[in-house]
Amino acid sequence: MSRAGQGWNDDELARRVALALPDGACVNLGIGLPTQVARHVPAGREVLFHSENGLVGMGPAPEPGHEDPDIVNAGKKPVTLVTGAAIVHQADSFSLIRGGRLYASVLGGLQVSAQGDLANWKVPGAPGVGGVGGAMDLAVGAQRVFVMMRHTDKSGAPKLVSACTFPLTARRCVTTVFTDLGVIDCLDGEFVVRERAPGVSEEDLRVATGGPIRFAI
Repeated sequence: MSRAGQGWNDDELARRVALALPDGACVNLGIGLPTQVARHVPAGREVLFHSENGLVGMGPAPEPGHEDPDIVNAGKKPVTLVTGAAIVHQADSFSLIRGGRLYASVLGGLQVSAQGDLANWKVPGAPGVGGVGGAMDLAVGAQRVFVMMRHTDKSGAPKLVSACTFPLTARRCVTTVFTDLGVIDCLDGEFVVRERAPGVSEEDLRVATGGPIRFAI
């Protein structure tokens, strides 16, 4: 959907998500686009990033040539560790999730419904069995669920929809969606826009959204 000069690119989107994370928060970063958030925490703010494979204190990707094959995120991509980080057993990592100790999980998404349902693990008809990983636990265990994704798919079809047609990860779990076009809450069966990205109009968002939408700005 985004055209040159309209909306956030991936780097800008990651920076916007990072701004939403308060000082002292413990936050899970899902695989893919959410991993970029670790590079954009504002100066003077401490956010402890978690990865469900057992990292508490995960840093951004290392510089090329400095990868450590033993330090990877849940998607098996190289990451770094911040000072004071801990490597824990996977059972302890999931205890942290299931115990409600995460301020937020930042997950990628294939579809989000106006009711806050999330589908993020399989495209119907695609080869393979899909990849749910720890997303089901993260979607129901975190205090807040932030979905970070592009507003439309590669064909231009809305990813924010009235009802998900893809297999669900969890129902009524999504708090806020961060897309290239704006910041949108899932509230009372509606998509509530509370911020538009630069160059994005209300009409742009209406056209790109496949469910009920209203504007709180």
